[in-house]
Amino acid sequence: MSTKTTTSDNHLTEPHEEGFCFYEFFAGGGMARVGLGKQWQCLFANDMDPIKVSTYIDNWGDEHFDTRDVREIAPSDLPHHADLSWASFPCQDLSLAGNGLGIGEKDSSVDKTTRSGAVWPFLDLISRLGEENRKPPILVLENVLGLLTLDQGSHFAAICHQLSKTGYRYGAIIIDAKHFLPQSRPRVFLVAISRHVSIPACLVSEEPLSQWHSSSLLRACDALAKDARNDWIWWSPGNMPDARTKELDDLIDFEDENALWNSADETRRLISMMAPANLARLVNAQASGETITGSLYLRMRKEKGINRQRTEITFSAVLGCLRTPKGGASRPRIIVVKGNQVKTRLLSVKEAAALMGLPDDFILPTAYQSAFKVIGDGLAVPSVRFLAERILEPLAMIAQNNTHRTGDMRE
Repeated sequence: MSTKTTTSDNHLTEPHEEGFCFYEFFAGGGMARVGLGKQWQCLFANDMDPIKVSTYIDNWGDEHFDTRDVREIAPSDLPHHADLSWASFPCQDLSLAGNGLGIGEKDSSVDKTTRSGAVWPFLDLISRLGEENRKPPILVLENVLGLLTLDQGSHFAAICHQLSKTGYRYGAIIIDAKHFLPQSRPRVFLVAISRHVSIPACLVSEEPLSQWHSSSLLRACDALAKDARNDWIWWSPGNMPDARTKELDDLIDFEDENALWNSADETRRLISMMAPANLARLVNAQASGETITGSLYLRMRKEKGINRQRTEITFSAVLGCLRTPKGGASRPRIIVVKGNQVKTRLLSVKEAAALMGLPDDFILPTAYQSAFKVIGDGLAVPSVRFLAERILEPLAMIAQNNTHRTGDMRE
């Protein structure tokens, strides 16, 4: 891995010789750790889902891993000083496919009925670290886009308000994995920086940037209270890469002996469940005479007041967002069309891992459902790497320099 970090077209930074240190909360299988890379040392990681815990330990070992609920973790459990604390807190109560419960109230953090509410004890832990002068200068809170829109952005505003109270400035950007991989996976990355850290001008913009700040983010920002709005930053990570290095056809393994194609009868059954618009897409693909690969999903749709399961296909160059399996309807499938020949099958674990940007040697559970649980709740690795290169590492260097000048060396 290169030791240089590009922050913009004309700015380069050099990491401190000791590298950077981080805590990883709600770590899942450790995809944030993969994306951050080797120059980031993990001092502490936690998750309590047995499948994700097992995956993380298989890949990274258990030396710094804590399997307890975040509510049970105390500042004394976190070693030394970290440059960054990463928190991909649970999304189930924020996503469009979830229950809409949100993050709950701060004072009800002992209530476990709202899984996304685990963000509150995490933020409380950061505040308690501040009382020991060990508050990480950088925080990243990552989640689905529903964080911005649920209840007119009130949940997002509550988090921002707490960050402001804890001594941080902050801003959010939307990074979609489709810029790096053939998978549509937009995510909110809320990046907070301690108020005492000077932010380089090349990392911020005076105004929102359409490439990074969506209309839903603008509305969420406008809804912030005045004191929280005063701490807002428009992060500017520069331009996206010009093009993806891999396309969908590059990641689909047509020779994979472990990938079982559906029978002709099953494929006909799936086609019979298509609504007219999707059937028309299939006919057009057949008429092209080319070999075309697409994605296929089973969805429940309400038609004339009745729920009906439908097969939906797209021949877009970008696969839909990979999700945690909740029954057969959410499992991603592929469809390959060549003239009158139509083949279908489930997306393989190997292919799904490639669509997340995971390295070939990353260890996933052998059981299909378990592997997709880790993948569906995980982070697209290139999105994390991009954020680290463009924003986190330049900020971490500035924070380290500030710390060294004041003589408050890390343990």
